[in-house]
Amino acid sequence: MTVYGGLSPVLATVPAALLIAYLALFPGLFALAVGAAVRRWGVTGVWLTPFAWVATEWLRSWVGGGFPWVLLGSSQASVLPVAQVASVTGVFGLSWLVALVASAAAALALSPRAAHRWAAMGTGGLLLATATAGALRVAEGSLARTGDVLRAGLVQGNIDQAIKWDPTYRDSITRRHVDLSRQAIGAGAGLVVWPEASTPFFFDAEDALAEPVRRLAAESRTPFLIGSDEFERGPTAESRRVYNSAILVGPDGRSRGSYRKMRLVPFGEYVPLRRILFFVAPLVETVGDFTPGTEPVVLDVDGRRLSVAICYESVYPWIARAFVTRGSQLLVTITNDAWFGRSSAAYQHFEQGALRAIEEGRYVIRAANTGISGAVDPYGRSLARTGLFDTTTLMVDVRLLNHRTIYSYIGDVIAWISAVVTAVMVGLARRRR
Repeated sequence: MTVYGGLSPVLATVPAALLIAYLALFPGLFALAVGAAVRRWGVTGVWLTPFAWVATEWLRSWVGGGFPWVLLGSSQASVLPVAQVASVTGVFGLSWLVALVASAAAALALSPRAAHRWAAMGTGGLLLATATAGALRVAEGSLARTGDVLRAGLVQGNIDQAIKWDPTYRDSITRRHVDLSRQAIGAGAGLVVWPEASTPFFFDAEDALAEPVRRLAAESRTPFLIGSDEFERGPTAESRRVYNSAILVGPDGRSRGSYRKMRLVPFGEYVPLRRILFFVAPLVETVGDFTPGTEPVVLDVDGRRLSVAICYESVYPWIARAFVTRGSQLLVTITNDAWFGRSSAAYQHFEQGALRAIEEGRYVIRAANTGISGAVDPYGRSLARTGLFDTTTLMVDVRLLNHRTIYSYIGDVIAWISAVVTAVMVGLARRRR
């Protein structure tokens, strides 16, 4: 908020403190729920921990706009045999499993009773069975052998955030992306993907600036997926709306449709509680004050149906599910992670997006301004990925799939069950105190 948003360190402290306090509510609620259970039932109450954790984690994903960054289950994204659980239960099922293993360890440490030992052995057996079934699923890998192949060229322009919107660099930024796109087309790309907000202009409103891209698409007969801002004019300046969008350019060079980002970043793309936090307005005036989209639009490229998650939308499991239920055959993520620098957040973002591939049984391709760009198969296996702050084009071969996972049908049932169990648990504990 200070480096990129122009706020003084003093003013930036206030929204940062509010965000910290908001996120702290949920582990606090979890602790209260488990504490009530342990006071009522002793060590046996510890076994209710997985339900309480998932219930409060699910609340964090929705309440106040939601912020499901790094859910507990995300820790298993690279543990592929265990991560396959997500194809049935989603990431919340993985969170439940991790919390269950922790509960078993805690119960054994707190009580010598045989019942707890047997329950812990059962947990170990469940984990072993889950990992074995997951390993067999990955080894079988039938989804990676079906569907039409699409070669995608992922453009990583590596544009410094400090110059991204400087008019002085507008032409050179566009030229860099066009040159990288030519490399992708020369390597046989059937689709070229640019990162989030990669055009330093309104692509569908400024025809002269968009012309090089449209001309290249038409000359090469190659569709482009472009990250750009869109705006709708209103009768007054106050009624004008700006959207963070993904625009599909067809092989004829014309725009075929767009998807508008539905989940905006608080204090990055909008100010929550604006009337109270009026002094934070300069932050979004510097970065962008956006209107959220309302529809999970699936884009069609001559019969190939794909969807786009923009930036941290890729950490919302129900957004990817909404795309697949509408017929998406390929999940695309476009993002600008330049804000993260070389911190762990860029790696966390990539890993969380990989879980969407397992949940939905789809390939995921990802174009990021400064990285990490890459592709993941329906089992969460990384097919290719770039480094951070490389200027490059990455070519990946992926498949367009129609198969549906169990999770894509049932959604977050485990979260609903956990919420009900936790509510009953707290109610009984309070009543019988």
